Amino acid sequence: MDSRELTCPTAVSECATVLVAIELSARSWLVGVRGAAGARPSIHRLAGGDVARLLELIERWRAKAGQGGGAVAVVSCYEAGRDGFWLHRQLVAHGVDNQVVDAASLRVDRRARRAKTDRLDVHGLLDALAAWRRGERDACAMVRVPTPAEEDAKRPHRERQRLIGERVAHVNRLKALAALHGVGDFAPLRADRQARLAELRGRDGTALPARLAAEMGRELARLELVLKQIASIEAERDALAEANGDPDAATIRSLAKLKAVGPQSACVLSREVFYRRFRNRRELAAYVGLDPSPYNTGASVREQGIAKAGNPRARTAMIELAWLWLRYQPDSALSGWFRQRVGTATGRLKRIAIVALARKLLVALWRYVETGLVPTGAQIAA
Repeated sequence: MDSRELTCPTAVSECATVLVAIELSARSWLVGVRGAAGARPSIHRLAGGDVARLLELIERWRAKAGQGGGAVAVVSCYEAGRDGFWLHRQLVAHGVDNQVVDAASLRVDRRARRAKTDRLDVHGLLDALAAWRRGERDACAMVRVPTPAEEDAKRPHRERQRLIGERVAHVNRLKALAALHGVGDFAPLRADRQARLAELRGRDGTALPARLAAEMGRELARLELVLKQIASIEAERDALAEANGDPDAATIRSLAKLKAVGPQSACVLSREVFYRRFRNRRELAAYVGLDPSPYNTGASVREQGIAKAGNPRARTAMIELAWLWLRYQPDSALSGWFRQRVGTATGRLKRIAIVALARKLLVALWRYVETGLVPTGAQIAA
């Protein structure tokens, strides 16, 4: 998930602990329960989404572990995925210390053909949870669960990203259909696109075939709907940025003051990255996936590039912003560093350098948001 964080394991308490691992799927949930350290786990299959049965099972094991008196802690986990965080919130509301595991952080067998079943996955989750509870931080990584408000705030710009992809698909399809009859100058995003479509003629001057014209008309109607929805989302985005009740509004306005940072980039960075706290720049870069991944074994020493293990939306936004920064902030120290490093080089070296610039720019913007320190040489928009 894009909200991953290496959280510090909680200290193992003196009370009895019941470990619960849940393997989620649409049809069924496989639940593994371990009541004592080293004990063989008990496996239970529940209907998918049956929270009542799950809570009943947990309470039964809690009562069993507490027969000798004393407090009993229940610690559960499941992998981050399609189901999101609703189950986490329900478990926490019922007194369960639930953790959401980053699936990519779990150790796996590296054999070419390894056995993979839900039962084995549950056993692996229980082992990882037990190790994490013991303080073994490399056993797995836990996701930082956003609040419902933080999660909902991400919806508009994520929907806009999907709509932009749909817009590109509709535009390309319309151009491809027009090209079938030699029309290469049809611009589906022009204001007069409807009138232009009605006047289209093939290269030989004849009208487009009726079925082709009808298909292009339907494709253009879908494009019109997408454009309308994008405009609606952008209007909502701009209104929220001015609202004092929005906790991210101040950050969005502050970022948008910098030349090169537009309203969309400011919104994405504020709601995907800067809504949370980071201990240092390395944690920040790792969260966005811009941290290096060195390969150093034996006589082989090389860099494999960035890890790409963090928030993909924030990473894409930072790469785009790095190019815009070079254009609109040419006198800044970061742009000067890039020019000095790259010179007249092109191709691969320039692409590598722009990623490095994105990482440096991310740290500079983080300091700007946290302390108000403007990046060296950067201009504030009027």
